[in-house]
Amino acid sequence: MTTMTRFVPLRSSFEDVVGLQNRLNSIFNEFVRPGITADEPSGASESSQASFVPPVDVYEDAQQVVLKLEVPGVKLEDLDIRLENQRLTVKGERRFEAEEKAENFHRIERRFGSFARSFTLPPTIDPEAVGAAYDAGVLRISLGKKAEAKPKQVKIEVGSAGVAGSSRQVEAAAS
Repeated sequence: MTTMTRFVPLRSSFEDVVGLQNRLNSIFNEFVRPGITADEPSGASESSQASFVPPVDVYEDAQQVVLKLEVPGVKLEDLDIRLENQRLTVKGERRFEAEEKAENFHRIERRFGSFARSFTLPPTIDPEAVGAAYDAGVLRISLGKKAEAKPKQVKIEVGSAGVAGSSRQVEAAAS
């Protein structure tokens, strides 16, 4: 028969792991997508207060850049999204709301507390075209691109301009 013992992680080692994870994420994000980078928290107090770091997916298409953060259990009123000087910052807090006393728990694996994620955005993002939606624990932030950053269709005439009737128009994508 096995016995269950309570595991209490050391706070300093957890902070070290979170700091290392933030640095590795920053390096990886810069390598994969040079235009959008995840920044470490601006102050040491912010990184020491962060209890968990929600994972994020970043992708783009011709019209927008989209970030999806996994933040299950975070209430809408506990989320704060700000865009300032090409920097997107998402802050929030997942609260531990136990109906039972904490000493009755055998295992607590979910992370609780505050978090902050910052992303440096490319200059092609239109600050007026930002939207956010929250569904099933996933926060989706859409960042529209500026009109000059979107691909345009350019018509190309084929044939000699001097020969009558031999020119036709073909569309080609220019980026």
